[in-house]
Amino acid sequence: MLALAIITILLAFAFTFTNGFQDASSIAATFIASRSATPKTGILLVAAMSFFGTLLGGSAVAFTLAGLVSVPSGPQELVIIFSALVTATVWNLVTGRAGMPASSTHSLVGGLVGAGMAAAGTGSILWGTGELLGPAHEVTGIVKILLFFVISLLVGFAGSYLMRRTTALLLRNAKRTANRGIIALNWCAAGVMAFANAANDSQKQLGLIGMVLFVAGLALTADVPVWARFAAAILLALGTVSGGWRIMNTLGRKIFRIEPIHSFDSQFFSASSIALSTLAGAPISSTQVITMSVLGVGAAENPRKVKWEVGRHILTAMLVTIPATMLISGILYLILFPVIGG
Repeated sequence: MLALAIITILLAFAFTFTNGFQDASSIAATFIASRSATPKTGILLVAAMSFFGTLLGGSAVAFTLAGLVSVPSGPQELVIIFSALVTATVWNLVTGRAGMPASSTHSLVGGLVGAGMAAAGTGSILWGTGELLGPAHEVTGIVKILLFFVISLLVGFAGSYLMRRTTALLLRNAKRTANRGIIALNWCAAGVMAFANAANDSQKQLGLIGMVLFVAGLALTADVPVWARFAAAILLALGTVSGGWRIMNTLGRKIFRIEPIHSFDSQFFSASSIALSTLAGAPISSTQVITMSVLGVGAAENPRKVKWEVGRHILTAMLVTIPATMLISGILYLILFPVIGG
């Protein structure tokens, strides 16, 4: 079991690296496409702030994800986490290669749920329906994740639409030189966005690492150790620097022509949404928030110039991610458990 635990932890770190070019690259997309920064300086800023966001982030999101599947502690639980991480990592690599900004968060959630159901049936999953309908009306589990998924889509689009309308009104008489100030604000917004994203995103992998250490008897609690947080911070930053250019091209150039003010509107609202979700302990997808904010800003600017077909493809990928990764991870668990967990 020790060998499986070590391999699973290494895989969690590999997934963190893929998050760098999948989710973190989405943050740099509008920042760079608006010519507020060169590709090199933009990526370095996002990577640096992602490092600090991971290092200083909390654990509320980690606890939400860690509580999704309930099975007896032991090899079965390790194989569930292993199957989920393999599925999510491959999903990141495939969608990243295709330039499709899919959700790392939802691929991991789908992987955990699919493997958990294959291992112990639907009763092993914290769906959250009982808690929602109970006396306390508590929002937990899958219900919480799906609720924030829908809210982020709607609020991401509508909020950014209103944000763009507001800044257009405020800057209606501004001179072209106002772009200098907007570009400076973009640097601040991109930095805050990268920090907030890393604080939310890295907690998912770190929560699983804490579970693995506890299940394998390598830790007394499922808390995240400092060394794991530091390693994840480095890997997320390295993953950001390493690439994600196709995803950046999709979000930054294929939806509509982005100017500095569009980037600021998108970044400002996205950062606010992700920060609030992190405080609420909701594992939100930064990719979908950014995508919907770009579409919202574009619709407010000029809906005729928005390439809605690209947005439709991205939205389809979002909707497909959880069921697809559930199926893949479930099958993978059934194949792997007799071999490495039995």
